[in-house]
Amino acid sequence: KTMGIMSFLSGELADPVVAYAGSPLPEGTPVATEDAVVAALRTVHDPEIPVDIYELGLIYRTALEDDGALEIEMTLTAPGCPVADILPQEVADAAAGVAGVGPVTVHLVWEPPWSQDMMSDAARLELGMM
Repeated sequence: KTMGIMSFLSGELADPVVAYAGSPLPEGTPVATEDAVVAALRTVHDPEIPVDIYELGLIYRTALEDDGALEIEMTLTAPGCPVADILPQEVADAAAGVAGVGPVTVHLVWEPPWSQDMMSDAARLELGMM
């Protein structure tokens, strides 16, 4: 279930939850590690930038619960980002694909505003900024 991201960006939606994926884990299923979640997030790329969203600094927070539920706070490089309507769902789907992750909720946040300072050194190197 995805809320209309463009409606959210224009201020029509107050709830910044923009993407869902996954389902509750069966009882007794081992929960994934944070490292496994991060590895999955590193597979998601903004098609206009040859660096994954994790290294770009677009993932602000991940919270993996004991039952496997995962909440992610992310941002975009700009509110008018051309992939704003698909990137949060790609993040939710990638995280939900990790063994031991249950329901995933992605929240789109704007504070703090993203800046190039949030990129990792690896991202800066890849983009020729170092």
